[in-house]
Amino acid sequence: MGQSDDLYAVADFCLVPMGTGESSVAEYVAECVRVLEKTGLKFKVRAPVRSGYGTNLEGPWSAVMQAIHDCHAAVHAKGAPRIATDIRIGTRVDREIEPGTGNDHKVKRVEEILAKDQKS
Repeated sequence: MGQSDDLYAVADFCLVPMGTGESSVAEYVAECVRVLEKTGLKFKVRAPVRSGYGTNLEGPWSAVMQAIHDCHAAVHAKGAPRIATDIRIGTRVDREIEPGTGNDHKVKRVEEILAKDQKS
């Protein structure tokens, strides 16, 4: 990998608007989704069923970071005075990751292992 090459990142982030005075953050999450849809990056918003709150996002490191930045800017513009975001990012250089498949591959491997357990 050359110095100008961007690492491929598989990120999980949870953006939490604060100080809005509202009990629901759905409008703010929707605004972030609108931003992500424009990026062309692969993403999946998760509901708190089995997988917890948050969004999986993957692509070149700089594009992933820019997308999270743009979500912050959009949610602030929508009226949230404060935002707290937790981010976990994984990268690897030991094998090529086909763009858009980083997180799906991980989930599929776990499902395959669990399926073997059920057959036993």
